[in-house]
Amino acid sequence: MRVGIMVIFCWLLACTVFLSCQDKKATPPEDYELAASWADITNYITQNTPANSPTFASRCFGYIGLTMYEAIVHGYPDYQSVAGQLNGLGKLQEPEQGLEYNWHLALNAAQAEIIRNIYIQTSANNKRKIDSLEQHYANIYSAAILNDSIAERSVSYGKKIALQIFEWSKTDGGHRGYLSNFDKKLVFEEKPGCWQPPLYAQSFSHYPLHPHWGKNRTFLSNDSSLVPPESLPYDTTPGSAYYEQFRQVYEKRKILSQDEKEAALWWGDDPDVSFTPPGHSYHLATIAVRKTRPDLIHCAETYARVGMAVADAFRNCWKWKYQFYTERSNTFIPRYIDARWESFWPDPPFPSFPSGHAMQAGATAAVLTDLYGDKFAFTDSAHVGRAKDELRNTAFNPRHFNSFWEAAEETAMSRFYGGIHIPLENERGLEKGKEIGMNVNQLKWKK
Repeated sequence: MRVGIMVIFCWLLACTVFLSCQDKKATPPEDYELAASWADITNYITQNTPANSPTFASRCFGYIGLTMYEAIVHGYPDYQSVAGQLNGLGKLQEPEQGLEYNWHLALNAAQAEIIRNIYIQTSANNKRKIDSLEQHYANIYSAAILNDSIAERSVSYGKKIALQIFEWSKTDGGHRGYLSNFDKKLVFEEKPGCWQPPLYAQSFSHYPLHPHWGKNRTFLSNDSSLVPPESLPYDTTPGSAYYEQFRQVYEKRKILSQDEKEAALWWGDDPDVSFTPPGHSYHLATIAVRKTRPDLIHCAETYARVGMAVADAFRNCWKWKYQFYTERSNTFIPRYIDARWESFWPDPPFPSFPSGHAMQAGATAAVLTDLYGDKFAFTDSAHVGRAKDELRNTAFNPRHFNSFWEAAEETAMSRFYGGIHIPLENERGLEKGKEIGMNVNQLKWKK
């Protein structure tokens, strides 16, 4: 499995730390590095757990990010728990009054516990990596405070928060969703313009991925009742609005620049070889955290917001995908425009409208812009080091952006370049993703 150089670097760094820092006198890292290290291993587990999918992964990021925040929020007087503001979670256990806690140890224990449980199907070797990272930081912080009672109390509290959130997760409709990626008994209505299994596919299946995912519980109650995006009526007449959307895809394929090809590959995030599209959003959060080096609660809030935003974006996107159940370019264009046409990038196995890439990217951009500003320049090196795609004669080169919205817009456009989505699907996806991200921003994070 190919791994981006950033992921490799972070993982090798962690492994080096494991080997060199068994000495309990090691200096505790800065706050941001503790949080970012757990984000790194979250993406590593996401990428290296078989039968994963963007839908299931998005859900995992939601619970893992929320756990990071809730495990430490009571240690920061200006902040408050958001548990009671979420969809059916209710109040979580609070720390005992008058007793001291180490919030680094609480976060460390909570992250290990939620990842082990939410990714229960991952390999024994991956679970050992989680255990190793947990033990490494436990040694460092326990040695730094020199108080076994505080250490044990903090670890216990972090684990209790993780297990409470995990128990809540089991009732959302997506628990162990990797066991039912495809419903082979479900029969869909055949209608003009409906989704068809493509011949040129990312992972070929006669059945679409997670057709029931849109029934799952959202993290935010408001996100369960969003107004669906507006689609276009089916019309194969040349010159009609519907036809012209596909004609744009067809014409673009002829004139793709090398940079556009690179963008199409960069944001593809095939779950068979990467940390999935929501994992890429979690990675952007890590870029922001490592660049700005905020305190621990700001880091945790970042991952909680991004995680829940991408989770609700995918849930709603899948609800609407099966509501509209629309075709992709690889079925429309060969039938009505050019029988020999083939997209630059293969189709994923699910309906088209709206774009999942665009929705989760819009949700992420809304959240990260609110946290880090609208002029946050950064370079994304997530896939640097992956072997060149010889079939498409395209390499994985780093992408530079002047804002999170610029990255989100390229994420959406990458699906147009790849021939995966018509422009309207990307536009509607960005709009609805932004709405979801704004809902997350409007939670009362501070007192």
